[in-house]
Amino acid sequence: MNNFEIIVNKLLEKNKTISTMESCTGGLLASDITCIPNSSEIFHFGAVTYSNEYKIKMGVSSDVIDKYTVYSIETAKEMAKAISSFTSSDYGVGVTGQINKQDPNNPVGVVGEVFFSIYDKSNDRFYEYSLNATEKTRELNKKLIVDYISTKLLEVLDVDN
Repeated sequence: MNNFEIIVNKLLEKNKTISTMESCTGGLLASDITCIPNSSEIFHFGAVTYSNEYKIKMGVSSDVIDKYTVYSIETAKEMAKAISSFTSSDYGVGVTGQINKQDPNNPVGVVGEVFFSIYDKSNDRFYEYSLNATEKTRELNKKLIVDYISTKLLEVLDVDN
């Protein structure tokens, strides 16, 4: 059984739901979750928000982006909580970072540095993570990031009883 099968089964057992707001992973996390049978019972919504404008429209504070930049753990936390709130999901995952090249619209931060947060609504708790994604291609970096997120999501689900 792969991580996503375990995640879906754990969420089903717990009668919990999840939604995602992804930037640099471009929806791969949502795709990997929804490849699993019965995921429609636990997955509410996946948003791909490449631009600051649409992060803000989805509920991320422009003040947070202005103060910490779009490539920060603070923005990832805002993304996770905003998507959980928007969809009434028990868990929200927010992912932001730059992979393989500097973003011309946001020339800040370190290329390869990725931030993500898992928000647990029932405990009003954030789990915060970062990693370096320095594979040669965007495809490999996306897979690396999403695999890491799945590992951390399993840990969070094991903590939440």
